[in-house]
Amino acid sequence: MTPEGLLLAALPEHLLLLGILAILVTDLVSSRPRDAFLPALLTVLAAALAAFWLHGTGHSAAPFPGHFSVDADAFAAKALLFGLAVPALFLARDERHESRFAMLLLASLYGAGLLLSADSLLMLFFGLELLSLPLYALVVLGFRRPESAEAALKYLVLGGVGTAVLLMGLSLTLGATGGLMAADFRTALEGEDFLSRGAVVLVVAAFMLKAAVVPFHAWAPDAYEGASVPATAYMATVVKGAVLLALVRLFGEAGAATELLAVVVALSLLSIVWGNLAAMRQEGFRRLIAYSSIAHAGYLFLALLGPAEARFEAVAFYVIVYGLTNLLALACLPRGEDWLRDRLDSLKGLYHRDPRSAILIAVAMLSLAGIPPFPGFVAKFLVFRTVMESGLVAVAVVGLVASYLGIYLYLRVIRYMFMSPAEAHPKTRPAAGFATAAALMTLAAVLLVGIFPGVVLGWL
Repeated sequence: MTPEGLLLAALPEHLLLLGILAILVTDLVSSRPRDAFLPALLTVLAAALAAFWLHGTGHSAAPFPGHFSVDADAFAAKALLFGLAVPALFLARDERHESRFAMLLLASLYGAGLLLSADSLLMLFFGLELLSLPLYALVVLGFRRPESAEAALKYLVLGGVGTAVLLMGLSLTLGATGGLMAADFRTALEGEDFLSRGAVVLVVAAFMLKAAVVPFHAWAPDAYEGASVPATAYMATVVKGAVLLALVRLFGEAGAATELLAVVVALSLLSIVWGNLAAMRQEGFRRLIAYSSIAHAGYLFLALLGPAEARFEAVAFYVIVYGLTNLLALACLPRGEDWLRDRLDSLKGLYHRDPRSAILIAVAMLSLAGIPPFPGFVAKFLVFRTVMESGLVAVAVVGLVASYLGIYLYLRVIRYMFMSPAEAHPKTRPAAGFATAAALMTLAAVLLVGIFPGVVLGWL
């Protein structure tokens, strides 16, 4: 591999490293944290465009054979995840610790890039840790109330448990197959011996913890609630998407043993049901989004059960739609004290105070519910079609019925905004400035995906 080939294969990651250095220099020469916004934004945009361009050229390479390789799917995944990080940066523009937020976000994105190019379980581990470690600090940056410290500690402890479980799974994979390549994991995935099954169960359990699948979801509600809105937006979209897309790459063409298939089906359906039911009882918007994300993680894991050739398309399209709609909803929240803007009560009568934000949040809620003609319907249709193509018709039917629980949840938010009497909230103000810019760019993307889903699917 020539130096030029190495540079091109890891171009998005190299750009992220340059961006981190630029933010460090900016912090040294400027006393204003907000000066980090421009280099961070340009870096993420450049990385996303580089991945988009490399995907379009069909570039593929293995600069470190057996450890790090790239192909069209890897570049597509990086382009969509880096693109989803742009609105999160806009939301962070008015944060007190913006330079720290930007640096941590870029470091986490670098981990996502490694994760999506991993060909060995060790590289997968390093990428997952680089993705996760900055998140603990991002939660602490929202330290505006005692819950933030508690949430960060719980996230750190459970994240450490997930790391230990993953390392144990890697050890069992080595014992069962004699190697730590992704191909060795696929061999274990189809194995019938005790070591192979144990290895696969532990690795998948670690990924389920990172994606907040029941019963490994306890960290998510507190972490989402304790973090700032931009950090919540990033964790709910980019991080979850990176974990699921990496799992699709890890599975490759392999199919799972029957016992593992049954476990994944049960936990996925349980996540859909419990996530929607628990979200109905929440009075905070970010906790609602957290439990909603648990339900959506269930849909994403169901997509892993489908034929190998259909998994990436179903998961990637779902990540795009789910990420954009969550970003749209969070960008339109009223401004004000963090604890006050997070309460669902602050949305009562929002249509009478700020019709634009109410309509945009309603669009996001209807899409998350999967109601046609919104793009969320197409995303769920692809997931259930993928499941049915693998012969699991009964699973698809149960998942479809369980998804109706979410309709009540999202319509409840819409009822608060449109059908509740207008209430005066002197400490909250309509979203404006950079939050409005984030809302407009995500709205444009939602409309594009909703009107031209075939174009997006063709690009994938």
